[in-house]
Amino acid sequence: MTNTSKGMLALVLTLACVLQLGMARPIIAEVVDRIVAQVNDEIITMSELVAASRSLEAQVGINPKGKLNKDLERQTLESLIDRKLAKAEAKRRGIKVEDKELNAAVSDLRKRNHLEDDEAFKAALAKAGISQKEMRQNIADQMIQHRLLQVAVKAKAAVSDAEVRRFYDEKYKESGVKVHLRGIQLPFPPGATEAQKEEMKKKAETIMAEVTNGASFQAVANKHSMNMTDLGFVSESDLDHRLVEFLGRLKPKEVAPALTPQGIQLFQLVERRTGERRPFEEVAPQIRQTLSQQEMGKEFSQWVKTLRAKAHIKIML
Repeated sequence: MTNTSKGMLALVLTLACVLQLGMARPIIAEVVDRIVAQVNDEIITMSELVAASRSLEAQVGINPKGKLNKDLERQTLESLIDRKLAKAEAKRRGIKVEDKELNAAVSDLRKRNHLEDDEAFKAALAKAGISQKEMRQNIADQMIQHRLLQVAVKAKAAVSDAEVRRFYDEKYKESGVKVHLRGIQLPFPPGATEAQKEEMKKKAETIMAEVTNGASFQAVANKHSMNMTDLGFVSESDLDHRLVEFLGRLKPKEVAPALTPQGIQLFQLVERRTGERRPFEEVAPQIRQTLSQQEMGKEFSQWVKTLRAKAHIKIML
């Protein structure tokens, strides 16, 4: 499975993706600007926090009513503080993103979200409540942080041959079964009431009924202003065993819901293929990269804590 497919898979399974455009939501009409945090010589304003929160909402598709949810607000502020510290450190180390690289990343995002048409792209941004400038800045920040991660902690995230072999033995024991998956996410709003959850369940039932009656998965997603994620063919060995069992009960073209604490996931099994078990030599580089990224994420979180310990941070939220 390609790195892009893995990223899209993470989106469907965890309801989170760094660069995924979201669904429609009410846009907060007015923000009375004030300083909400100080990070060394830099400040974070309420308008900056609101913009970042909207971006996060778009990434996971949540749909708050009115004021920002307090948990989301604090989570976003902590993320902004880390971003300020990381950007300052990246600048000190001379790490930057050229316009050509940023343009390529934006182009890739548009292709992955089927937004190559300019009008569709503008409409998606409008629904997400963020400007093109904010979107580009978010992408640039993520690219800089990724490069900083490579420089700062990659050496500490080395993966041994034994770890790669152990992962292979645990995850690749089955024959090479692959499933072509599509997904639509219906997330619950933060602090959702039972009534709100029931409303989302009814919406899921409506979508399933429309597909059963002959509508395409993509057409139904468009009708309800939702993102349809097409993962292509994914090896069952890359999926959680519970999801494999869940998909095993589906016939091709069938749609079924999976209830999670965060919301409802609708999966469509497009096709299932059976092949030979992939040899260790073929998948070892892919496994090593996956494990390395996991380790780098852990090391980076610890490394950012050292930046925080040396920084002057004052929160005024």
